[in-house]
Amino acid sequence: MEIEVFPNPAPGRNYEITHVNQEFTSVCPKTGLPDFGTVTIKYVPDELCIELKALKYYFLEFRNKGIFYEAVTNVILDDMIKVCNPKELEVITEWKVRGGINSTIRASYKKGE
Repeated sequence: MEIEVFPNPAPGRNYEITHVNQEFTSVCPKTGLPDFGTVTIKYVPDELCIELKALKYYFLEFRNKGIFYEAVTNVILDDMIKVCNPKELEVITEWKVRGGINSTIRASYKKGE
């Protein structure tokens, strides 16, 4: 799935965009059981912004994918950098309790660092 983008309507201004998907699912590669979580993408756009419908369909691609929490977070970060080349980007994944433990993973990027 290609993530669509559109021109930033205010490229000369720094502002933060936050997208939250509270119904994210993937599959644990060890157990084959579903993992449920919330994915938050926060970014300061440069020239391009992420289109929401395409983002929704991108997230759906993880539904049947066997992937660890840490990999999900970093794959999303890498993919968002590739498609919109933001000034700053943070991806936060918050996973529901499994075995009495819940997890939060954060990965971030700043252009030029």
